[in-house]
Amino acid sequence: MLRTIAGFDRIGEENAFAVLARATTLSSQGRDIINLGIGQPDFKTPDHIVEAAIKALKDGHHGYTPATGILPLREAVAADVEKRTGAAVSPDNVLIVPGGKVTMFAAILMFGEPGVDILYPDPGFPIYRSMIEFTGANPVPVPIREENEFAFSAEETLSLITPQTRLLILNSPANPTGGVTPSGEIEKLVEGLANHPQVAILSDEIYGQMTYDGEAHVSLMEFPQVRDRVILLDGWSKTYAMTGWRMGYSVWPDELMDKARKLAVNAWSCVNAPAQFAGLAALTGPQDEARAMVEEFDRRRKVVVDGLNAIPDISCRTPKGAFYAFPNIKATGWKAKALASALLEEAGVAVIGGPDFGILGEGYIRLSYANSTENIQRALERIGNFLSGSQAKG
Repeated sequence: MLRTIAGFDRIGEENAFAVLARATTLSSQGRDIINLGIGQPDFKTPDHIVEAAIKALKDGHHGYTPATGILPLREAVAADVEKRTGAAVSPDNVLIVPGGKVTMFAAILMFGEPGVDILYPDPGFPIYRSMIEFTGANPVPVPIREENEFAFSAEETLSLITPQTRLLILNSPANPTGGVTPSGEIEKLVEGLANHPQVAILSDEIYGQMTYDGEAHVSLMEFPQVRDRVILLDGWSKTYAMTGWRMGYSVWPDELMDKARKLAVNAWSCVNAPAQFAGLAALTGPQDEARAMVEEFDRRRKVVVDGLNAIPDISCRTPKGAFYAFPNIKATGWKAKALASALLEEAGVAVIGGPDFGILGEGYIRLSYANSTENIQRALERIGNFLSGSQAKG
């Protein structure tokens, strides 16, 4: 028998892709499946971005690029981050990566090892915990509570830090809850982190341009007192409907940048060249389609929340960001994953069970409203009809 290192026995996965695969199989069998499971915009990448990639190919950009990314793109990222956060960023601190998960992988690998603690949001993106366990570090969940509008609590987060804590992962706007942590809470967290100078911060801000109801996104980059230990995770997938392009970026402190660059050289060499030119066009070109997409998500958000709250035994807080709703289904009597499975197999609606996002996800399901209003309304009707005619199951 082949022997692998213990880390590969601990590694998890993202169940949204398993649900997507099952939904695709059912669709291929002729079933009418409404997919509210996968977290990707249902819009096409804007034409000017696609044309930039085509032009790059025709112009001969077929070879390697620097491991950190082409300079014009890194300059555009630095300028965009400064415009949105007020933080001066050098292109030399920007790393272009093949998708947002790569920044998680790099940061957690850099700080994770047996004997150290890494704090992460629960419920939260499942790859956080998966990668922490892969490194052998101790995963310490930071509770994300419905009664706190799915924002993290600065006081509770700080109380979990010990001398063994090496990395703190934050995510706002958040997946899977749509929660947005207000500025006052982030300010309190930053003040408290002054007492823990050994703790690095991975700030996942991939949904930072998707907020609603006048809620402002507050970036950790805005706070000079922690700027020298913040790793910013962001990219193009959500904002510009570019999930399949596999394009992300990170901004690293001076002390860590060369380590991240060397990891890039060892692991992926560079991001494909034409995609980088597409990313450049996204940042420097017209932003009207990106804004229109968020406006449409806002309209759908209201349909989702109103529709869920109209279903007996379901309650749903209004998400302030991203494109997810995280309704409470405890009163239905169903366990979350069992309900998600039954909704897909019996009602033809793909959603994700809350426990796929952490221990504290039990009692919730995640719906993505990155689908048409018509499909969302049909899905809500199916969910309501299913629950009214079913018996709760574990």
